Amino acid sequence: MERVTSMVSERPVVIFSKTNCCISHTVKSLLHDFGVNPVVYELDKIPGGSEIETALAMLGRDPVVPAVFIGGELVGGANEVMSLHLQRNLRPMLTRAGAMWL
Repeated sequence: MERVTSMVSERPVVIFSKTNCCISHTVKSLLHDFGVNPVVYELDKIPGGSEIETALAMLGRDPVVPAVFIGGELVGGANEVMSLHLQRNLRPMLTRAGAMWL
């Protein structure tokens, strides 16, 4: 869990993903369309990815990916990110975290 906490504190937006996950791709595309440059950790490509996956599952993530952190806080997965976007709350959250500017 410490490793995940350390990783998400590095940048305003962090996404844990897998290279073959189309839902993760959708979330990454949405954030890139906002001009956000998130740090993306592909759990199937990085050393210790399975341990990170276990830690994310312990945080209640099911499915584990995508797991989106904004400002060091777990926002959730695709459903939560899309809901924030549709409610027009995603942009202000990204701005507060320093991930984008108006």
